[in-house]
Amino acid sequence: MANEEGILAKLRDAMVSLDVEGVQKASKEALDAGIGPRQIVSEGLKKGLDIIGDKYEKQEYFLAELVMAGETMREAMRVIEPYMKESDLRSTGKVVIGTVKGDLHDIGKNIVTTLLKAAGFEVSDLGVDVPASGYVHEVKKKGKCILGLSALLSVGMPEIENVITKLKETGIRDSTRVIIGGAVVTEQFGKGIGADATARDAVKGLEICKSWADAT
Repeated sequence: MANEEGILAKLRDAMVSLDVEGVQKASKEALDAGIGPRQIVSEGLKKGLDIIGDKYEKQEYFLAELVMAGETMREAMRVIEPYMKESDLRSTGKVVIGTVKGDLHDIGKNIVTTLLKAAGFEVSDLGVDVPASGYVHEVKKKGKCILGLSALLSVGMPEIENVITKLKETGIRDSTRVIIGGAVVTEQFGKGIGADATARDAVKGLEICKSWADAT
């Protein structure tokens, strides 16, 4: 037990230090010690991400560190995923996410996607420059889910509103929680177009999605 705790602590600390090689080695060590993939993610990697999120909120870490955290997490999952069984993949909830039509920026979206996956969400990342029809199609396919809309440029603001309008027109708005994010969006704008929540950064976006999942 003590050895198990030590390995998971090593993994957590390597995650916080954004040490890609260290995270890969600690993940392999955990697997070799017989620790299950789900436990490795929840008690090692996720705890590290929680600390990173706390450091970000305290302005000890910044955007560059969040980007690196996403890369570090992805490299860890490359080691772990081949060992995961269907029982390890129980979903916290379903999220469809993308950058709206007219905007090609994806750094913030990619960070949110990584954090959501680490928290156990099933995420469908539609990419960038996604038209309203793309979101409607994927949301219909997924059923009850969270929809994340990202925009860095002001040209994306009317497109966010257009997506929400299309959800209403197709009768799936009531079964879809909509969260918007990006440099140009504000809480006032979100309320005005009928979004359920607005997040200015990835950490806040994760917190909101987790609160919705916990409430269902």
